[in-house]
Amino acid sequence: MRWRAPASIHTRLTLWYTSVLLITLLVTSGFSYWLLTLALAQDVDRALLGLAEVIREAVAADRAPETAEAIADSEFRDQFVQVVDAGGAPAYLSRGLKGQTLPLSAAAREGARRGRPTLETVQVGRRHLRLVTLPVLRDGRPSQLVQVGVSLSRSHRALARYAETLVILVPLGLALAALGGALVARKALKPVDEMSRTARRITAEHLARRLELRGTGDELDRLAETLNEMLARLEGAFAEMRRFSADAAHELRTPLTALKGGLEVALRAARSPREYREVLVARLEEVDRLIQLAEDLLLVGRSGAEPASRSPVDLEQIALEALDIGAQLAQPRGVTVRMEVGEPVTVLGDAAALQRAVRNLVENAVKFTPAGGLVEVNVDSRNASGVLSVRDTGPGIPPGDVERVFEPFVRLDAARDRESGGAGLGLSIARSIVTAHGGTLTLETALGRGSRFTIHLPAATG
Repeated sequence: MRWRAPASIHTRLTLWYTSVLLITLLVTSGFSYWLLTLALAQDVDRALLGLAEVIREAVAADRAPETAEAIADSEFRDQFVQVVDAGGAPAYLSRGLKGQTLPLSAAAREGARRGRPTLETVQVGRRHLRLVTLPVLRDGRPSQLVQVGVSLSRSHRALARYAETLVILVPLGLALAALGGALVARKALKPVDEMSRTARRITAEHLARRLELRGTGDELDRLAETLNEMLARLEGAFAEMRRFSADAAHELRTPLTALKGGLEVALRAARSPREYREVLVARLEEVDRLIQLAEDLLLVGRSGAEPASRSPVDLEQIALEALDIGAQLAQPRGVTVRMEVGEPVTVLGDAAALQRAVRNLVENAVKFTPAGGLVEVNVDSRNASGVLSVRDTGPGIPPGDVERVFEPFVRLDAARDRESGGAGLGLSIARSIVTAHGGTLTLETALGRGSRFTIHLPAATG
């Protein structure tokens, strides 16, 4: 069965903490055991060399037996001393050896020939000894060899006791650390649990609630601030959705009410086919308005999305097509429409969507420009961007309403009424389309002096 990681962060943190600590303890214990082994070996070697020097001096002064026995009767009862001549024949054996000789290896003979001490570990019977061999020099030549050995049982017992201590302390320390890690993880994650409980109580109807900040300024406080900012954005988005839904329902209700009223009047009494036809023709205008409104609502819902396909689009051609429609609207109103083109520019995008955006701007300018006024469309290239602007000589927009005109269903009382302004979706659709193409739509206006809507789009490269 495949092992799965625990779902709880608290458990995972405890396991990670315990695992890391276990590895740390094992590495530290192994390293300390190695250091202790090295330290004990160095201490034994230093002690052996010191004793061997003392005995070598005694041998040189013909006092080897007395010195060796004095050492044997001291605290170093696990010391063994042997003196051999140049041929390897024993000249003296300490009582602890009980007639058994210490081995003399070829390495020890070679070291003695060169006048150097030799340290090695040997086995005598069942005992492991650390053995040092020192030459006794006379006339520059080794006449005798002094060998001092010490049992390694003390070192082995010390290492065994230390290992036993580690076997007890490491699991105990690991258990205490795991318990402490669990308590620390629970304490550290307690604010997260509180945030989770608070977040569960926040619903679409209670988006005004916020997560409480502890004031510590740590990562959890920054997480709570981020979540609160997200909740604020969601609250604004839900409020915008509710307002949009209410405005859409209001816009749909007006033509539907008019359509229903006209049909009810027509059905109150029997009428001739001609009269029924006149009623149907009149109601058809309301149906067309409903269709247009439905299409605009669908476009608003889709316009913020990334264009499905991008291809090179000539901004001048887009402006010309929008200008033709604008000219048809401008002629009966007595408004002049013209276009100026600076440097031709090509952008990447959806030609139909961009055409809809520019057409909305031109239609908006024509509708709110008084007779004798001017609507001017300009196309140019500026700083690796395509620029298309629509300027009118209408009444202008109050400074406080500059951003509001881009909101859905907004019609300003001073210059836009229901009869001329439609549903108030044109500018919102235009900005959504431009934004989806990576561009910007800005407005410059002044009361009594007209307005200028400017589209900036990234120019196509290559």
